[in-house]
Amino acid sequence: MNTDRIEIYTDGSCHTQKRIGAWAALILIGGKKEVLTGVAYDTTHNRMELRSVIKSIEYAGTQQPGATLRIFTDSQYVCALPARLPRLKQNSFLTKKNNEIQNADLLKRFDQLIEKHDIEWIKVKAHQRDNSEQTTHNRFVDKLSRKLVRENLG
Repeated sequence: MNTDRIEIYTDGSCHTQKRIGAWAALILIGGKKEVLTGVAYDTTHNRMELRSVIKSIEYAGTQQPGATLRIFTDSQYVCALPARLPRLKQNSFLTKKNNEIQNADLLKRFDQLIEKHDIEWIKVKAHQRDNSEQTTHNRFVDKLSRKLVRENLG
C-alpha cells in the first residue's frame, strides 16, 4: 500500500423511529487497519454518515499529516457535499428564512477538515455481493454500524 495515502471506508446507520444511530469507519494506513465507531441519540442517518467521515479525517490527520485520503462511502449525501459547500458557505449555512440548515454544526466541521486535506471521494454501491476488497470493506462498516444501532435500541 502507498504509505502517503490512507484509505477510509465509512458508513452510518440510524433507527429512524427511535432516532438512535451509529457510525463506523475502517481506516487503512501503511498495512494497518484501524476501526472507529460511535453511537448517538436523537440523530439522523445523514448525521451518522457525516460523523463517520469527520471522525475518520480527524483520526487520519493525527496519524499521517499530509497524506492523501481516499474516502469510500455509499452515501450520496456525503459525496455531493464538496460540490455543495461553496453555496452553503455563501449562504452562511442558513435557509432562505434565515434558519440554520440541518446538520450545520457537522457541515461546518466537515468544511474545515476537507480544506486541510487532499481527499479523493469514491462513491461505492451499497450492499454489493462481489468479493472485491472495496466491497468487503464497505460491507464491514455497514454491518458494524447497523449492529451498533441494534445493540443500543435497548
